[in-house]
Amino acid sequence: MTSQRVHFYQVGSFAVGNRLLDEDERTVQAHSDRTNSIDSGHRACQGCGEALGARYALDAAMRATNGQIVAVNATGCLEVFSTPYPETSWRIPWLHSLFGNAPAVATGVAAALRAKGQKDVRVVAQAGDGGTVDIGFGCLSGMFERNDDVLFICYDNEGYMNTGVQRSAATPPAARTATTEAVGPEPGNTFGQGKDLPRIAMAHNIPYVATATVADLHDLERKVERAMEFRGARYLHILVPCPLGWGSASAETILIARLAQESGMFPVFEAEHGVVTSVSHIRRPVPVEQYLSRQRRFAHLFGANPRPDIVAHLQSMAEENIARYGLLQPEMERSS
Repeated sequence: MTSQRVHFYQVGSFAVGNRLLDEDERTVQAHSDRTNSIDSGHRACQGCGEALGARYALDAAMRATNGQIVAVNATGCLEVFSTPYPETSWRIPWLHSLFGNAPAVATGVAAALRAKGQKDVRVVAQAGDGGTVDIGFGCLSGMFERNDDVLFICYDNEGYMNTGVQRSAATPPAARTATTEAVGPEPGNTFGQGKDLPRIAMAHNIPYVATATVADLHDLERKVERAMEFRGARYLHILVPCPLGWGSASAETILIARLAQESGMFPVFEAEHGVVTSVSHIRRPVPVEQYLSRQRRFAHLFGANPRPDIVAHLQSMAEENIARYGLLQPEMERSS
């Protein structure tokens, strides 16, 4: 797989045209013959990051495998809004599993394909953060330990959005949810709880682990294609903002995902066999306040009774991420 470095020119927006790239380096979404793995007619909310993430990731997987994939989907928002019985928006072989057993079902599908001698058909499993970091965590760890030939994708919207916006182990500290109300001396979700699933996946020493956001389509697609070059267990963790659960404007899904990365709140990197091999550098870091203030789930940190102490704590967490992964772009590159 080849890649071409993209130079972004300041034009008053964050847009960069595909015409700046060689034709074979343009995104899957730029091609009229893309699969449209999840088609129009689904019932996702306006601005849904998960709908974007699923389409981007599975269209890229389809291109990387010449259309030879089977998708296994855990219960959750993605399953509910895409397959209201008896309808479906999927245009690929697709199976619905229970909330917590998607990794096990995907493992079974991969084993069945291997027994039938269909080595070219690849398996992709997908779930939200609830079905990944909480309910499906045991099955996922088993899949990693056995090194089953499955790419597992987590669409992380940082909560149980389908059932009423409850906290998950991926919900950030201080965030308001239906089960972590903005009350008391430490309002919102508790600091020090939760799981960092990409790092846990790396600890299993599986062939490939990566994070991505829906704000960088080129990066997301490249990582899906890279994952398909490996055999064995692979894990891709994609940040997918949820306008409903986050209390953000539906038109700002991409902007908020970009701010999460540029503030250091969501580090973007890839690793092979437990070792980080590359990171998406932050050219101009932004304060976490720019990211938080656009979401009503953090509104209690601002306004009439602001909590600069909590914002400072979140800022320190972002700076720890930047230091841990070396996310700050070298000065020479930033000035060029």
